Amino acid sequence: MASKAIFFFFVSAVCLSSLAGVAIADADDFDRFQIQGSVYCDICRVQFVTRLSKFLEGAKVKLECRSRTNGTVTLTKEAVTDKTGSYRMEVTGDHEEEVCELVLVESPDSGCSDVSKEAYLRNAAKISLTANDGIVSHETRIVNPLGFMVQTPSAECPAAFKELGIVPDVTF
Repeated sequence: MASKAIFFFFVSAVCLSSLAGVAIADADDFDRFQIQGSVYCDICRVQFVTRLSKFLEGAKVKLECRSRTNGTVTLTKEAVTDKTGSYRMEVTGDHEEEVCELVLVESPDSGCSDVSKEAYLRNAAKISLTANDGIVSHETRIVNPLGFMVQTPSAECPAAFKELGIVPDVTF
């Protein structure tokens, strides 16, 4: 009888110690985030990706987190896109009490470098950088694509819009 009690005590101790190790490892991961996104050239000036969009190598983006209470910048980090127009960055720390967003900084293509100045058209991607947000995949954050625009939309855009079944309020 005593040997069964010792056996169960030993098994319980092993199980609890392994659970504690998992909890510690997960707690460390909760404050480290991998951010992934992409940057494209919007040749139709519609601010979403179409079949005519081209992803940009060498575009710069910036992550900026601001305090919700007073708006002061608490974190800034930049990244540059690779040949596929994608970027990655790692951020540490829990930013639950901050508003974090990625914004366009610089285009490698001078012909495609416009960014909307209208507040309601602001080309930025908000991102949650906290483990306390209900997102199951707590380490990786995929950001919506961000796009620079050309000055004048391409003549090919109406055909692309027709394929999508939309008629934008744009004159070509």
